[in-house]
Amino acid sequence: MAKEKINLLEKRKAQVHEGGEFAMQAEKQSLAGAVSQRSCSFCGSRVVLYPIADAIHIVHGPIGCASYTWDIRGALSSGPELHRLSFSTDMQERDVIYGGEGKLYHAVSELIDEYKPAAAFIYSTCIIGVIGDDVNAVCKKVQKEQGIPVIAVDSEGFKGSKKEGYKAACQALFKIVGEDDHPEKKVPNSINIMGDFNLAGEIWIIKDYYERMGVNVVCTVSGDGRIDDIRKAGRARLNIVQCSGSVINLAKMLQEKHGTPIQRASYFGIEDMSKALYDVADFFDDDGMRRGAQRVIKEEVAKLMPQLEPYRKDLKGKKAAVYTGGAFKVFSLVRSLRTLGMDVVVAGSQTGTVEDYKLLTELCDPGTVILDDTNPLELAKYVKEKDVDLFIGGVKERPIAYKLGVGFCDHNHERKEALAGFIGMVNFAKEVHSSVMSPVWQFAPRRANRN
Repeated sequence: MAKEKINLLEKRKAQVHEGGEFAMQAEKQSLAGAVSQRSCSFCGSRVVLYPIADAIHIVHGPIGCASYTWDIRGALSSGPELHRLSFSTDMQERDVIYGGEGKLYHAVSELIDEYKPAAAFIYSTCIIGVIGDDVNAVCKKVQKEQGIPVIAVDSEGFKGSKKEGYKAACQALFKIVGEDDHPEKKVPNSINIMGDFNLAGEIWIIKDYYERMGVNVVCTVSGDGRIDDIRKAGRARLNIVQCSGSVINLAKMLQEKHGTPIQRASYFGIEDMSKALYDVADFFDDDGMRRGAQRVIKEEVAKLMPQLEPYRKDLKGKKAAVYTGGAFKVFSLVRSLRTLGMDVVVAGSQTGTVEDYKLLTELCDPGTVILDDTNPLELAKYVKEKDVDLFIGGVKERPIAYKLGVGFCDHNHERKEALAGFIGMVNFAKEVHSSVMSPVWQFAPRRANRN
């Protein structure tokens, strides 16, 4: 039986690299009709702001928008859990016709009275942009009456992709930075950890490493986030940015107003986690901090390497496809899979730049397919053609993998297992091994044809 052939859309060909001389485009609007893996602007803003645990989050729009993004990240909190409640104004046809400002005002006022939050974020959805509710005016009125920050998030979904939502979230956050008592006073040897969302408690793992090597953490944006800590963000001496797509705009605003340098980092895999610690020590040029970093790395690696060996034996030579939101995460996953002896034959992201993909091409083996802002058909095409054993992606990629009889690992914000840090590498190896080596795949038609 002949294999089904899937062709690329003509206008998508420039965003796919299949080997040879590098020539690729990126940072383009999604192709209409291609069913991109991207989400909307509103979803992007919720992704960034949702983990702030002592604020209330109110979606001004239909109930479906709130339900779509409820608990959108597995963001754990060490204290309050207001972020888990996800309120909505539940706009109906009558509200659309006559306007929803009054409904919004009463909803926000009542919720603040009931829950006594540190702040309130009000998200505008598509329908609000269409009917023209003045959300900013309502926020200013409630803020004056209640005495807490009430912040409008301009996140109407039709404004663009998730990336536009990231920008709106950063603009909302920047409104409260510098509102503490001593905004000009810098904290010694201090950093902000930005772009980690405390999935399965990962921010606690990373924060522990930094503190063990002598670094002070001013705030985390936005995993296990607190409004008062974010107010102090301008007092840190360095911003460590992990998921650059989501929070890079906030980091740039802090750099411009408060002079805070930006350092990119990744906390996935042994190499990148170690580099993240050493880079901070090098920034402060502190020998004691360098020794602290070396001590942490030595202790943690000594514990994990013996645990990885049994997994490496089974996984050697297996093939993987990787597709994530930000390109920086793909770099770490390629290195981590290589540590486990696996080959990455397909790699891509939603929001990477041409420079990101050039670096990714150099990092991967020759012939690895590099994809920008892809779609289900393209992913299916290369998973089948490259005959991969494992697909690593997010919730939208899972059905593609399972329909094709391929093992899947969730590396997006829905996961419940900590994959960051040194302990995260052990968890990652366990998950990859159990997915790839499951006996269920022998019954998949694709495997039967291979054998």
